[in-house]
Amino acid sequence: MVRLPLTPAEVERGQRLGALLRRARGERPMLDTALDAGVSPETLRKIESGRVATPAFPTIAAIADVLSLSLDAVWAEINQPDDGVEPTRSGRNARERLAS
Repeated sequence: MVRLPLTPAEVERGQRLGALLRRARGERPMLDTALDAGVSPETLRKIESGRVATPAFPTIAAIADVLSLSLDAVWAEINQPDDGVEPTRSGRNARERLAS
């Protein structure tokens, strides 16, 4: 399967997701958070740094659960436009964007 390049809005959304997870994790060790969520520490590191801008939905759901974040809150925060940039509607639905 060929992956389409990410749009600037998708990259920004990934960066907002990473920042949200870092804030929610606070002083909790990345290793503990990752292991509790059932993901590798490297996966969590990549998501938090924005290197994985569109992580799989189950991955985000597991991390959010460990950090006591509701998925509604995550979705609302990562879709807040920064600097006047509106989130794009690329024709793919939300599940496809998160899972790709």
